[in-house]
Amino acid sequence: MSNKVIVIGAGAAGLMAAAQAAGRKKEVLLLEKNDTVGKKLLISGKGRCNITNSIDIEGMIQNIPGNGNFLYSSFYTFSNEDIIELLSNEGLETKVERGGRVFPVSDNAKDVVRVLQRLAVKGGAQIKLKAAVHEILVDDGAVSGVKMKNGDFIEADSIVLATGGASYPGTGSTGDGYSMARKLGHTIIPLKPSLVPLLTCENWISKLQGLSLKNISITIFDKKGRKIVSDFGEMLFTHYGVSGPLILSASRHIMQYDYKDVRLVIDLKPALDEEKLDARIQRDFEKYSRKQFKNSLDDLLPQKMIPVIIELSQISADKPVNQITKTERRAIAKLIKSFTLNISGARPISEAIVTAGGISTDEINPSTMESKLVKGLFMAGEVIDVDGYTGGFNLTIAFSTGYVAGMNC
Repeated sequence: MSNKVIVIGAGAAGLMAAAQAAGRKKEVLLLEKNDTVGKKLLISGKGRCNITNSIDIEGMIQNIPGNGNFLYSSFYTFSNEDIIELLSNEGLETKVERGGRVFPVSDNAKDVVRVLQRLAVKGGAQIKLKAAVHEILVDDGAVSGVKMKNGDFIEADSIVLATGGASYPGTGSTGDGYSMARKLGHTIIPLKPSLVPLLTCENWISKLQGLSLKNISITIFDKKGRKIVSDFGEMLFTHYGVSGPLILSASRHIMQYDYKDVRLVIDLKPALDEEKLDARIQRDFEKYSRKQFKNSLDDLLPQKMIPVIIELSQISADKPVNQITKTERRAIAKLIKSFTLNISGARPISEAIVTAGGISTDEINPSTMESKLVKGLFMAGEVIDVDGYTGGFNLTIAFSTGYVAGMNC
């Protein structure tokens, strides 16, 4: 068994790997190119850190469309329940919210980072910041150390590559690990943005910028009209298209369509069918019968959305409400139930929450996270070709694979 372990990257996976390796009395050096650890972890869950999900392991796998089956071994070795227990043992209590999302009770990602850092240091790991690795060195098919960007060589018997993906490069996830792995003969599955805001074709979308919708449902259809995905929750309009939890999760379902030639249909009033919505509109029209159309929808829709709905209805904004026909009224109800946008693409990978693609899982032992090509090289986290939906699944991947790598390096 090797004794000198280098962990490259002090994110969720790297911190967990360092803590576990140090706990096994390994001589651990954790190298981080940033000036602080856990930079991406600190902004996860809008700074609250969606640690994991309370769903069972089978459910967890189903929520990981990017090679979920590869993770069976690591999830059974170190499960979501184990993650929660480990944090609890260190004094960090958690809570479960909608959709099984698990957060620290404090709602502060800093507390999660502190616990992981403390675990690593307590075990004896040395953390070196502003330490950028240039390449991993191999001798006779096994790792021998790393060459730093400043030219220094650091010897190692085992290396854990936990550099993250290519999303949010400001946090240090700039794809360095892919080039390091590629130099060693590993296959890199092409990178794509996952859990990413979407672009729309409609020019009027910018009028809705900043509008957040809650308790709405969405359905995405392909160009043949086949349903791809449906979901319920909240979303956000942007100057370029749509974002928010519903959209980010749905985006993963349309990756294979290259994020285009699909139709997003929003039901703004999912609690009402068309008949009930029509009755509701009738009541509002009776209430505002002496007003113009543009002043009759305040009780029904967010203020920002009213001009867009009027424009799409092709009814004059100045038309008196008492002159709107039954056909026009029913068309308004249909528009509200089927508010349609055409998706033309996705924002760049730098704005994605997660990177899809990465080091091929075919070249990694799922039980140990060790490379099948290079002895003593282990992978953990987003650098591997695995990715999940929103809801704590991607951090679970990082913690679980980091744990397994740390226990086997």
